Amino acid sequence: MNPEKDFAPLTPNIVRALNDKLYEKRKVAALEIEKLVREFVAQNNTVQIKHVIQTLSQEFALSQHPHSRKGGLIGLAACSIALGKDSGLYLKELIEPVLTCFNDADSRLRYYACEALYNIVKVARGAVLPHFNVLFDGLSKLAADPDPNVKTLVSDIVTESNKFDLVGFIPLLRERIYSNNQYARQFIISWILVLESVPDINLLDYLPEILDGLFQILGDNGKEIRKMCEVVLGEFLKEIKKNPSSVKFAEMANILVIHCQTTDDLIQLTAMCWMREFIQLAGRVMLPYSSGILTAVLPCLAYDDRKKSIKEVANVCNQSLMKLVTPEDDEPDEPKPGQRQAEPNPDDALPKQEGTASGGAVTPWERAIVGFTSALPPAPVTLHLDGIVQVLNCHLSDTTIGMMTRIAVLKWLYHLYIKTPRKMFRHTDSLFPILLQTLSDESDEVILKDLEVLAEIASSPAGQTDDPGPLDGPDLRTSHSELQVPTPSRAGLLNTSGTKGLECSPSTPTMNSYFYKFMINLLKRFSSERKLLEVRGPFIIRQLCLLLNAENIFHSMADILLREEDLKFASTMVHALNTILLTSTELFQLRNQLKDLKTLESQNLFCCLYRSWCHNPVTTVSLCFLTQNYRHAYDLIQKFGDLEVTVDFLAEVDKLVQLIECPIFTYLRLQLLDVKNNPYLIKALYGLLMLLPQSSAFQLLSHRLQCVPNPELLQTEDSLKAAPKSQKADSPNIDYAELLQHFEKVQNKHLEVRHQRSGRGDHLDRRVVL
Repeated sequence: MNPEKDFAPLTPNIVRALNDKLYEKRKVAALEIEKLVREFVAQNNTVQIKHVIQTLSQEFALSQHPHSRKGGLIGLAACSIALGKDSGLYLKELIEPVLTCFNDADSRLRYYACEALYNIVKVARGAVLPHFNVLFDGLSKLAADPDPNVKTLVSDIVTESNKFDLVGFIPLLRERIYSNNQYARQFIISWILVLESVPDINLLDYLPEILDGLFQILGDNGKEIRKMCEVVLGEFLKEIKKNPSSVKFAEMANILVIHCQTTDDLIQLTAMCWMREFIQLAGRVMLPYSSGILTAVLPCLAYDDRKKSIKEVANVCNQSLMKLVTPEDDEPDEPKPGQRQAEPNPDDALPKQEGTASGGAVTPWERAIVGFTSALPPAPVTLHLDGIVQVLNCHLSDTTIGMMTRIAVLKWLYHLYIKTPRKMFRHTDSLFPILLQTLSDESDEVILKDLEVLAEIASSPAGQTDDPGPLDGPDLRTSHSELQVPTPSRAGLLNTSGTKGLECSPSTPTMNSYFYKFMINLLKRFSSERKLLEVRGPFIIRQLCLLLNAENIFHSMADILLREEDLKFASTMVHALNTILLTSTELFQLRNQLKDLKTLESQNLFCCLYRSWCHNPVTTVSLCFLTQNYRHAYDLIQKFGDLEVTVDFLAEVDKLVQLIECPIFTYLRLQLLDVKNNPYLIKALYGLLMLLPQSSAFQLLSHRLQCVPNPELLQTEDSLKAAPKSQKADSPNIDYAELLQHFEKVQNKHLEVRHQRSGRGDHLDRRVVL
């Protein structure tokens, strides 16, 4: 600094003292400046006042010399004290050089700047509010080492004044809230707490602007900062519960979705608790964000006990969101084929954070969600399923996802098919393959829920179409491992017209166009995954018989298997279906229906089953036993002499003998008492006995037949007078001769295929020998 330069009205002594390295001398100079300025105030000499402030600012506070800067700062503070209430007229000139010193490399000088600001603000009080944003900006930058008295003083002024410009302050707060500096974060949180405590300041209106930043601060490494942030978020949530009508739920929904997916347990739990309250308070306002909410919530349902709290809150969120979907969300009329509603994507409203790890600026949360101008809009909220179904499909396809999440996904699908069937059936073709694949899941509970969804698809009236199109569709193209399903010429052997072929499923009105498609695909899956058939096949079919019409299931499967080209699979599948039919308690009514063949429907079912059951000779005989067609059973057993008797064949005869001893065939064993009227039953059983080698099954059946009484011994006087009774008359609607011809035809095909396989094997053996 040039000592010869004129600094009037400052005297040379004042100038020299301001430049001194000793604080005490600078303090003496400040007292002289205060005295000088008071005189100018008394004289109303504004020109000299401005000149003093300008000299202290330009020549001292902004000087290159550190001691000069310190002298300038204490001099500006002295000016403010001298000006008193009039300091508001010069605040811009007083504050700007002080804030510039906040960026000084010397920490001691930054402290003096804070001290100077404290004295300026202490005098000016409410007059500093128009300059609050620049003050806050400067203090937040200097948050690592500010004088706490400065912060306290400014906060006191804010709480006392009704002139605070909150609208202008929020963009600054939003920018600074993304700082990664620990002290800056603590400073921001303390300020939010101050503002939140002011009754006349409604910070809730601006919560969407700062909520994302608050959640980021909640993940700070400092325990104290996390605790402070928890308190702030807790206070905001209390306010939301008190005044839900004034909350901008829609603008904060996606912010919560993002933080519900974080790996930080505290952030995730807090965000999930907020999401729970939002769904319960805002209701259907949250529906447009369902896909995002489900993306965040569903994985949490599979958490173990280490994250039990998050799991429990996520479960409440899931249940509450599901309750928001009602039948009113469905379409009133069926949409035209190919038409799909355009669905707005709420994710478009998500801001992209452009800040860097060092705490740079981020894109503000300024855009409101489309269609929402208030928290509770008068217009009805429309449920769009595209995003929801996509999320559910994605989670169900993920084999790494937990069991409880998969169950929740299936519950959602079932709920949507119940509440909004018309909308959901537009997505059925995309969901169908993964639902079938889920039948291979390891969990019985998952399979049960999956079957409920598939059963609802197959039986819902919304799934009935006038022209369902090709039932195999693009995803059912045939291959060597798939079911071959050519169009049948007829479905049964009844002398009736109008029997249903493949073009229309043989179902009751409760079944729709998807039922037969489901049966085809289910059998196709059993064909390609034999282990699924062995391990879960009976379980799946039994459950379907409870959920759907058992007669329809057996009728349709038999109809499809009738045209199956893989004869080995057809035989295996028929054997499985027959075992289920004869042993499952779920099929008690169906067995009773087949037992007497009294109705045209039961006769039609018998014919349909018989034609497919012919793929397996022993199951065909057991079907005749079940339906009390003993004469035809005897005729079939007579044909067994022409068949190729294998070990597998004898094993099935063995199992049939075991079944005859089961409670299901109690009526058959009792009929052995009526020898006269059931001669073909006895003959059929003796036929089975003659087929068996000397085994335990042979001994079992032999002992049973030894118990058959002598008909002469059973005759009474009344029975001699009574007219002789024949066995149950064959139904006139069933052509048994045709059935027997069909049996021979099918068995000849099996024999031909076995010989072809054997021939190929022999040919290969010869090639090896050569």
